[in-house]
Amino acid sequence: MKQYDIIVIGAGRGSNLARNAGKAGKKVAIIEKSLFGGTCPNKGCVPSKLLIGYAEVARSIQESSRHFIDATINSIDVGKIFEETNAHIAKVDPAYRSKFNENVDTYRGEASFVSNYVVEVNGEQLTAPKIVIATGTRPVAPPHEKAWTSDDIFPLEGTPPKSITIVGGGFIACELANFFDAVGVKTKLLIRDQKILANEDEEISAIFKEEFTTHVDVAFDTSIKDIVYSDNQFTLSLEHKNGEQTQHVSEALLYAIGRRANTDTLKLENTEIQVTPRGYVARDENFETAVKGVYVVGDASGEHMLQHAAAMEVNHVQKVLLLDKQEPYTFKYMPHAVFSHPEVASVGLTEQKAKEQGVKYVAISKGWLASAKAQSLRIKYARTKILVDPDTYEILGFHLIGPQSATMMHQVLSIMHIDNDIRHLKEMLYIHPALSEALLPAAVKAVSAVKAYNKGNV
Repeated sequence: MKQYDIIVIGAGRGSNLARNAGKAGKKVAIIEKSLFGGTCPNKGCVPSKLLIGYAEVARSIQESSRHFIDATINSIDVGKIFEETNAHIAKVDPAYRSKFNENVDTYRGEASFVSNYVVEVNGEQLTAPKIVIATGTRPVAPPHEKAWTSDDIFPLEGTPPKSITIVGGGFIACELANFFDAVGVKTKLLIRDQKILANEDEEISAIFKEEFTTHVDVAFDTSIKDIVYSDNQFTLSLEHKNGEQTQHVSEALLYAIGRRANTDTLKLENTEIQVTPRGYVARDENFETAVKGVYVVGDASGEHMLQHAAAMEVNHVQKVLLLDKQEPYTFKYMPHAVFSHPEVASVGLTEQKAKEQGVKYVAISKGWLASAKAQSLRIKYARTKILVDPDTYEILGFHLIGPQSATMMHQVLSIMHIDNDIRHLKEMLYIHPALSEALLPAAVKAVSAVKAYNKGNV
């Protein structure tokens, strides 16, 4: 049995911990059953955003008429787009493995627990007093063996489809549907109810729905009753809530209906490690499991299914293991973005969540057209939605829809992390007429709304 100081199971964000532990002189084993780097750079955030770059150029040409420009797209080489994206992906695994020094042993295989501190991979047993579970998640399997999940897009094998049906109404479905539609692949998105981006603030979701459906063919209140695959195409029998039944044909069928834990292969029943009702690894505020010295980070915990959250968690556990810093870590705020068309960014409470939780708040909504840079985009839908605590001026929720929303959100996040007070956003100096100046009238309106609320409640 090989003895290590630290065993890391999963080589996504866990790779950073293994690399730094090795540099610190620790003897480390890192185990990965698939590609080093994990989902984000190989099959998720990074390659999908590379695709979105092409989509944004196509959309700008398709929408050029609003700038009084008559432009057409002669052709889009979708095959070349995927060739370039595949070439980028091919570099990820070797790049990650090259970063480890001689103190880090890499294992490619599926890890499982033999006992609390013993892990088996490829028939070999390893042990360490410190173990980090960073096994991430995988897409929920589709009901047909020829159907894709997001994992099958990257790298895309063979010729890209000329038509695709996508099932789902979350951010993965919306991002991929926007890409395929923008580059000329005939795209249909199926959603079983009327909700799209249902976790966003309802006002933002409604704006997104109106704008998104001007480009992408979306069938709401629709589910697939039967799937037939023949002659390299899918024939789908669709059932609509109004009772109507139709058929739809496409070359590709992609399911983006959620993700599930990878913990089912870890044989946690051989340990005292606990799992949540949803099958994720349970942990405390220090990211430690029920077994002392065994930690879980990233999506494997089921708490924050975001790469930037996983990176912060790995950084914290690294401090615990290498610097013996034992203080608990709690995320103050967890932002996210949807890189579709339109783009969405959000942090904190939505208005519907604030109502459900009985939180006292003041909400305002403001368009961006006070900014000349925003006016130059010649769009009207771009909007800021803010929820503020009327007693403290604390930002409870901040939601943006419009170009570069994710980038603009960082200005808000800086204030929230340093001293969360909406008045700072009102009082700061903005570069005129930068796009982020659109935040100023929203902040002014929010502060005024709080004052009016308090005046009315005196």
